[in-house]
Amino acid sequence: MGSFKVFALAVFCVLALNFYVGSAQLKTNFYSKSCPNVEKIVKQAVALKFKQTFVTAPATLRLFFHDCMVNGCDASVMIQSTPGNKAEKDHPDNLSLAGDGFDTVNKAKAAVEKQCKNKVSCADILALATRDVIVLTGGQSYPVELGRRDGLKSTAASVNGNLPKPTQNLNQLNAIFRKVGLDQNDLVALSAAHSIGFSHCNHVQKRLFNWNSPSKVDPTLNKVYANQLKQQCPRNVDPRIAINMDPATPKKFDIQYYKNLQQGKGLFTSDQVLFTDSRSRPVVDDWAKNANNFNQAFKLAMTKLGRVGVLTGSKGNIRRVCDAFN
Repeated sequence: MGSFKVFALAVFCVLALNFYVGSAQLKTNFYSKSCPNVEKIVKQAVALKFKQTFVTAPATLRLFFHDCMVNGCDASVMIQSTPGNKAEKDHPDNLSLAGDGFDTVNKAKAAVEKQCKNKVSCADILALATRDVIVLTGGQSYPVELGRRDGLKSTAASVNGNLPKPTQNLNQLNAIFRKVGLDQNDLVALSAAHSIGFSHCNHVQKRLFNWNSPSKVDPTLNKVYANQLKQQCPRNVDPRIAINMDPATPKKFDIQYYKNLQQGKGLFTSDQVLFTDSRSRPVVDDWAKNANNFNQAFKLAMTKLGRVGVLTGSKGNIRRVCDAFN
């Protein structure tokens, strides 16, 4: 048993070293010589796409999160499946990723390639685009570290157990985030992604009609809100019907998300538990009234997320197009 513990510790240390070596090579001015206008190019492409459809924002933000949580921020979530390989994007947990997120990155990549051929990774473009959609929806800007390389593999199997589910409790959520070096504050901060965008009725049906309670409704749900959801998502409704994540300000990235939790208006169990669990409630209460504290925590959490499992230097490559190995 003792030798196993030593071996396990050694493996952990190697993984930790790889994590920090990679992230240490990221820097905000990475393309200052090879593609000095990259941030401007991406920003313009994202703004154009956003003008065409608001879905650009939540789709891109979610794409970044789903990419980084599985094998690190290497744009592997964008790879198309082939006859010989089922890729990440086709795992059941990723099938609901909106196409506008992929399209946003592909268009930004094409714009960058016109001026800086084979210089900027899809992983970095996704990181920049994510910051830009947050700003476009009212969130605070933050510096994006760059220098990531694109991953050389993408498998559906690698997604298993690495993405949070809407039914999970705080212990389960914390366990998933800890695997990639993120703590509970990061979890609560990154959950604010649910301040914008939509979900589907199939994710809330149990809370509305099949809960283990006399009313069959999750008692942590605000009663008025529960009735509104029942009207939007009645029994036997098409599970693909979309509903807003935030019933108050669905198109604005703001601290209303935390105010909603205080009122029992978290759409998912995994949202509402951040308030009902006494371990995370103090942070929710603070950020519901203090936007500055939230903004600082969110910037830190996004920076930490953007460092997860990055490939730098000679590792990985720079794809010519983001959805295929090339």
